[in-house]
Amino acid sequence: MTSNQMTQTHVEGNIDCEVLEHVLLISINRPAKRNGFTPKMFRELAQAYTRLDDEPALRVGVLHAMGEHFTAGLDLPTIAPLMRRGEKAIPFGLVEPTDLGTPGYRRRTKPMVVAVKGITYTLGIELMLAADIVVAADNCRFSQLEVKRGIMATGGATLRMAERAGLGNAMLHLLTGDEFGSAEALRLNFVQKVVPPGQELDEALRIAQSVAAQAPLAVAATRLNALKAVEHGPVLAMHEFIDVQRRLANSDDAAEGVRSFVEKRPARFTGR
Repeated sequence: MTSNQMTQTHVEGNIDCEVLEHVLLISINRPAKRNGFTPKMFRELAQAYTRLDDEPALRVGVLHAMGEHFTAGLDLPTIAPLMRRGEKAIPFGLVEPTDLGTPGYRRRTKPMVVAVKGITYTLGIELMLAADIVVAADNCRFSQLEVKRGIMATGGATLRMAERAGLGNAMLHLLTGDEFGSAEALRLNFVQKVVPPGQELDEALRIAQSVAAQAPLAVAATRLNALKAVEHGPVLAMHEFIDVQRRLANSDDAAEGVRSFVEKRPARFTGR
């Protein structure tokens, strides 16, 4: 599947999924409305992220969008009533795509790679900041513009922009709602790679497939330990080293890692 292929789109948009060996390709599909997110799309995105975590054969997710743009953000006419009531569009018990640790929702354990392009506003930035690796086309137009609409970013931008780029850089973009490009996003550590338009999905898939070839238990443990270091500090993360390493060292995959080293061949990991 390429970003130019489109399935039948519901008026409220779809989140489509395709399995590519150990990779779950998740597609935002409402290009006629610049992929603006409706409650239906929020719910389906959470279901896709939950599927990634729950299916053992799946090891990495890749999120991308149909059409010319990643997403213009929230479809405010459909989302505003939920905001006024203080409700979320995602049912309790699912994986929260913004990975905030909100009570009643699960946090993702498997890696997520995101490919962004064109207009990438508000929620689009927050989804990529919540992911692990981001590939951006060099035609991206980023804006965290909630202050222009009289609301606040509540999908993680106020937390993660400052963590990635420093408080001053975060305030520059959060408080002005200005538009900035891929080079600025790379400078701020919001994205990890910038490629020519049309190559972002292929590069994201290449990275995801490389991650999927590694030992799944070790990948998940490494990701969660790094996340703990960022959110709770390096000392707490360090305290997990011995117990986590003991668990991993007794896995089938660790034994396979040793065998493949001795036999000078690529490892065949099973996630056990």
